[in-house]
Amino acid sequence: MPSPSPGLDTQALSTQVGGHPNGVTTTDDDSLVIKAALPGELKFYQTMASATRPEYDALRPFLPKFIGILSLEGELDTDKPQCEGTLNSRAQSIVLENLSHPFLKPNILDVKLGTKVARMIKTAEATTSAKTGIRLTGFQHTAKSITAEQLPEGIARFFPIATKETPEQGLPASLLLQILELLREDVEDIRDAFAALEMRMVGGSLLIVYESDLTRAEEGLKWMLKDEDEEEGEDEDEDDESSSSSSNKPPKPHPPYDVRLIDFAHTRFVPGQGPDQGVLLGFKTLLGLLDERIAAVRTCATT
Repeated sequence: MPSPSPGLDTQALSTQVGGHPNGVTTTDDDSLVIKAALPGELKFYQTMASATRPEYDALRPFLPKFIGILSLEGELDTDKPQCEGTLNSRAQSIVLENLSHPFLKPNILDVKLGTKVARMIKTAEATTSAKTGIRLTGFQHTAKSITAEQLPEGIARFFPIATKETPEQGLPASLLLQILELLREDVEDIRDAFAALEMRMVGGSLLIVYESDLTRAEEGLKWMLKDEDEEEGEDEDEDDESSSSSSNKPPKPHPPYDVRLIDFAHTRFVPGQGPDQGVLLGFKTLLGLLDERIAAVRTCATT
C-alpha cells in the first residue's frame, strides 16, 4: 500500500499474524495500523463508536481503539461523527491503534472464533473449527503455525515456561501463571460482553499479545497490580516533575498482556436473533484450554 500522503509515512506491519497480510500497514512510529475500509468492518466500528447502550459499553474496551478514517488524500477525519455520510471503501482506510506497539518482544496469537461461514465451510470442516468454534491461525515469535487439531499443544507452545536450558524461550512459571490468570479473566469478561449482543461475527478473531521480555513483563505486572492509591500518588509526582525531567524518564509501564476482538469485515448486527452461538462455543473452548494451561503452569510454579 503506498503512503496515503507525503506527510504520512507507512510501512508493512511486521507483527501481522493470520488474517490478511496484504494491504495492512503501520505508521512510521508503529503506533497505528492502517487497513482497507471494508464496508462491514467500517459499519461495525461506526456503530460501536456511536452506540450508547450499556451492552455496547461493556464490549468497547476490548476492541482496538478506532482512531478514524483516512482518505487517499491523507486527511484523517476525527472530528466528524463517524456514523455520518456514505463512504467509498476503495478510497478510504480505517486507522486503529497497533496493539503490539507497547511491547518490546510481543508474543502474538490470532484465535479465530466461530464455527462456519459459507465460503469458509471447507476450512472449518478440515480443522477443529466446526466442532470447537476455535482455530489458531498464527503465532509471532514462538512458532509460525500449528495444526488446529493440536489446540492444547498450541496453547502450551504459545505460553512456554522458561527453563535453565532454554531461558530465552518463555517466562518463569510464577510470572507466567499470574499473566495467564489475569488474561483468562479478561477473556471471560469479553465472552460475557459478547454474549449480551445480538450479532454474528464471521471470520473474527481474538488477538492475544503478551510480553516475552522478562524485565518488561515483570515491570508491567507490578504496575498492573498496584493499588489505585499508589497509582494516583505516582501520577501526581509525575505531573510535578514533568516540566523539568519528563524527557529523561523511562517509558511508563503497561500491562504485560493485551487481548482484543479484531477483524469485523463480516460482522453484522442481528436484532432479535440472539448471540452468536458459534463464537460462544469458541470462547468456551479457549477458556477450557487456558484452564488446562494454567493448571500445568501452576504445578511447575509450586514444585
